[in-house]
Amino acid sequence: MKDSTTEQKILEAAINIFQKKGMAGARMQEIADEARINKAMLHYYFRSKQRLFEAVFMQTFLKFAPQINEIFSSDATVFEKVRSFVDRYISFVQENPYIPSFLIQEINNNPEFAHNFFNTHGVPDPSPFEKQITEEIEKGVLKTIDPKQMILNLFSLTAFSFAANGLVKGLLNIDEENFKMMMEERKKLIPELIISSIKNYG
Repeated sequence: MKDSTTEQKILEAAINIFQKKGMAGARMQEIADEARINKAMLHYYFRSKQRLFEAVFMQTFLKFAPQINEIFSSDATVFEKVRSFVDRYISFVQENPYIPSFLIQEINNNPEFAHNFFNTHGVPDPSPFEKQITEEIEKGVLKTIDPKQMILNLFSLTAFSFAANGLVKGLLNIDEENFKMMMEERKKLIPELIISSIKNYG
């Protein structure tokens, strides 16, 4: 009988190894060593590296998607949703720093798996937010904008610094502590930038 504690320990070890080496570079023996179990036990829980990767990917993604859907489908205003999205995303990634690069790397490296996964489990659904943006444009609250472009701007401005963590630190010549401080500042800067660009002041 499989033990949930051991299984979670394996998943956490796999996250560490996949984060460092990616799917292709990771070895089952390394993951077993990281989890402090033997390779036979690792194969008992997960028969192959692909199955282990899929379990890690699912655990990672399912931490992220529900939080985003909750914001998109809430009764909050567009401006409140922008602020909530940025604050929730940055806080979540600060607690789980491997997630952006891990997701982007593996979605790009395994497009077939990603396609099948999203068809099965779904992705964050921005359609309620898009509808709300369209309604606010019609009321004159927002400028005439493409809702998809606005949502893309929201994701891009919030996610880029984490997905390109090393590039940002090198370009700005900052250490981890200063990076964290800048991300806290961006919780306020990004919403104000987006809101000022979409709000109809006329």
